[in-house]
Amino acid sequence: MPYQTVTAPVVREPFLEILSFLDHISIIEDHRVPGMVTYPLNEVLLTTLVGLICRAADFDEIELTGLEQLDWLRQFLPFEHGVPQAQTFRKIFRLLDPKYLETAFSAWVESLRVHVGGGVAIDGKTLRGSKQAAGGDGALHLVSAYAHEAGLVIGQRAVNAKSNEITAIPELLDALVLNGAIVTIDAMGTQKLIAAKLIDKGADYVLALKGNQGTLHDDVRDFFADPDLLRECARHDDTCIGHGRIEERTCQVADASAWLTEQHSGWAGLASIAAVIATRTDKKSGEVSSETRLYISSLPPDPKTILNACRSHWSVENNLHWQLDVTFREDECRTRKDHAPLSLAIIRHAAFNMLKREPSKMSIKRKRLKAAMNQAFRKTVIC
Repeated sequence: MPYQTVTAPVVREPFLEILSFLDHISIIEDHRVPGMVTYPLNEVLLTTLVGLICRAADFDEIELTGLEQLDWLRQFLPFEHGVPQAQTFRKIFRLLDPKYLETAFSAWVESLRVHVGGGVAIDGKTLRGSKQAAGGDGALHLVSAYAHEAGLVIGQRAVNAKSNEITAIPELLDALVLNGAIVTIDAMGTQKLIAAKLIDKGADYVLALKGNQGTLHDDVRDFFADPDLLRECARHDDTCIGHGRIEERTCQVADASAWLTEQHSGWAGLASIAAVIATRTDKKSGEVSSETRLYISSLPPDPKTILNACRSHWSVENNLHWQLDVTFREDECRTRKDHAPLSLAIIRHAAFNMLKREPSKMSIKRKRLKAAMNQAFRKTVIC
């Protein structure tokens, strides 16, 4: 049953508002016996959030950060018994139902009024530190939705150990508001059910094609291999220079509403097919490599729009997954039992979002360092 005092924070400085995070975790049920709780759940979750913002990576570091910041934390909640030990954090998180935490996270993101009308990239990431065996078996695999323009995580779902992303993605989509968004998913998520769900939610899609789609992939590949058909395609070129290489991209698109839907029925909203040719030239060695990626889309055959959507998909790798791995040291975290890895990952996403929303131009790494050292800056991040 819920911990009854979770919505009664004590503010001891004249802050204009309490943490919005605290407002939304009030729905989370405390699995412990009422009246026998030393550390209230909201204090545990707040300490975890602040620890992750202030450079902590696991429960041992969260405990140390909480002890260092205890006086500051008491401006928001009583912390009558101080900060729990790392082992207490582990016990609480192992039994904490992540469904309530995911619901609270979604409500909090919605309260931020995040605009998702641009690209939303959906992609999976394995938390390697959560593996149960040396070979990597049993590691948590998390599918996240990343709003490219806002730069925020807007939702996540764990992939069941006996399933794959195909079952997790529809559950994630059900929890998102996507009206007007362009959703990009890699080939694993190129499924008729997922396409139909996106159209029902008022979103457009750009879905990658690979061999797992069988004849659909082959027909699209053969279409763009035909010189006569290719001449009729709309085309857009783009060049990017950076990271020691020159990358030239060519996007060619065609109307798919006529011939393709006759041969491959059941794809809701299917309007176009696209081929993106990426040619990379290493500026030092001069070595040239080329790759062609194929897509189906509900968008009209506009090559610039589709190319931008395809490019924005990689922001989930470069701007989210890379930050979690390198800056938050997610893969080093050995939290791996029961519900603990997923619940900690959700709060880590909340910490990531708060740091991204902080308006300074500093990197997330520098923001975490400054938050650990500067109380005033920490307040601007989490309030």
